[in-house]
Amino acid sequence: MAARIADFAELAGEFRQRVERTVWATMATVDGRGRPRSRLIHPIWEGQVGWLLTGRQSQKARHLERVPFASLTWWDQVNEQVHAECATRWEERPEERRRVWALFRDTPPPVGYDPGLFFTGGADDPACGVLRLEPWRVELWSLADLASGTPPRVWVRR
Repeated sequence: MAARIADFAELAGEFRQRVERTVWATMATVDGRGRPRSRLIHPIWEGQVGWLLTGRQSQKARHLERVPFASLTWWDQVNEQVHAECATRWEERPEERRRVWALFRDTPPPVGYDPGLFFTGGADDPACGVLRLEPWRVELWSLADLASGTPPRVWVRR
């Protein structure tokens, strides 16, 4: 049984600490035949909203066109986990695409990185997709919690 958290703000600090410590997440999408597919991704979070720069013609993009939901998991060496179930949508507004590009570029590593290494045309490169991640469920748990009988903490958007 999970401990239900009413307000994301109650988890926000620990959520951010864990995802920024781990940086890389596993993202699962659903392919055209209804099968799950996973890959590593490098998102950045601003409060409850996550951002991902990815190929607009990538396999994950094709999956998300059919089923615009993704499951993300972070796990680190101290066995602390974050699970975020997210709705996704492509950001098309040029000013917001440029702002998110700058967020990745200007955030110090390892959380930030230079997206120009992957998309040479900059924020306006048509190959660059800016994906917005909007969680509807977030779970924080750890091996220490499991060992002590402490239930996972779960926030669900109402």
